[in-house]
Amino acid sequence: MDKYIINGGKPLHGEVTISGAKNAAVAVIPAAILCDEPCRIENIPNISDVTLIANILKNLGAIVKRVNKHTLEIDSRPINTFSATDDSVRGMRASYYLIGALLGRFHNAKVALPGGCNFGVRPIDQHLKGFAALGANCELVNGGIVEAKCDTRLHGANVYFDTVSVGSTMNIMLAAVKAEGQTIIENAAKEPHIVDLANFLNSMGANIRGAGTDVIKIRGVDYLHGITYSIIPDQIEAGTYMAAAVATRGSLLVKNVTPKHLDSITAKLSDIGVEVEEYDEAVRIDASKRPLKSCNIKTMPHPGFPTDCQPQFVAMLSTLEGTSIVTENVWDNRFQYVRELLLMGAKISVEGRVAVVEGVKELHGAPVKATDLRAGAALIIAGLVASGETEVGSINYIERGYEEIIDKFRAIGADIKKQYVPDDEVATTA
Repeated sequence: MDKYIINGGKPLHGEVTISGAKNAAVAVIPAAILCDEPCRIENIPNISDVTLIANILKNLGAIVKRVNKHTLEIDSRPINTFSATDDSVRGMRASYYLIGALLGRFHNAKVALPGGCNFGVRPIDQHLKGFAALGANCELVNGGIVEAKCDTRLHGANVYFDTVSVGSTMNIMLAAVKAEGQTIIENAAKEPHIVDLANFLNSMGANIRGAGTDVIKIRGVDYLHGITYSIIPDQIEAGTYMAAAVATRGSLLVKNVTPKHLDSITAKLSDIGVEVEEYDEAVRIDASKRPLKSCNIKTMPHPGFPTDCQPQFVAMLSTLEGTSIVTENVWDNRFQYVRELLLMGAKISVEGRVAVVEGVKELHGAPVKATDLRAGAALIIAGLVASGETEVGSINYIERGYEEIIDKFRAIGADIKKQYVPDDEVATTA
């Protein structure tokens, strides 16, 4: 029931440091299950999804020590179960990486299907297809539990995905790392966090080649040794702050990024007239000098424009003169947040996977609710632009994926605070 209170109308200026990538961390941490020695993972974002997946490993028997808010030490050797079926597992979408990791280690896995954001059904048919190719018998039982088991060691195989899927690619990588022989994944996803997972596993002694291309080859190994590894920066968090700075007509130095990972985002910002300057590990954007114009966006798998930045950019496009067309090619129901932007005066019409965004002269503050993680970020951006006060509810979605979002926005000039609702008041409201 806690909420964010935002008073808009202030351009964002200064610099922001980007945290480690959520989408990498929630796969790398389960991957530690495969390690035959303790390992140390650094640059982990301090977000609720990371806390949740770390606690899940603890519940399985792993020794997980938080060295500091951005570093975990994980010793998975004490894990003696391949079953992860409690409610905490259902509480996050990325929990399905436990299937690949447990199957890779124990040749068995029993994992509850994930929850998390509710903007669309996340099918796992391609995951199961890949596991079956490696020799596992898979079935869905008891209303949402995946059981995958193999009587002997998993074996390498050719796996072709019918659709490009980040989750499937990473899950089959996890299962195949210790499988006998060679696994070839075709039509693989290419996202930066897939490369990061491969680098983490290779650093421990895995033999993975081709991550970042559409063909990944994995030769199974018997042993993975302990390492210290640092997670890549979060491209989606970086894109969120960029969109916020542009919407408020500000300027921002975005630090601790890999500029190459942001190519599709910075290209769109350049198209609309934003000044973009790249450095080795930073990007500077300035939306305060030139007139900005509308543009069209189509979300695509990497290296295309990321679906996880689509809501934030729709909020931003609502502030630009002209008409923009945004086509969502990844998720069926990702525009459900639009109704919240309409409450703030946005002019957006949605037909299926296409949204037509007409820029308006002014957004106005209103009580709104996050419908998922990135939609929540979009509502913050709208609130930063809007006249008057905006209340953003259901912020648990937002805190799944953004570290210290209030402090970071305040440091660059935003008037935003978190309003805590006491437990007794929550009970009375309920």
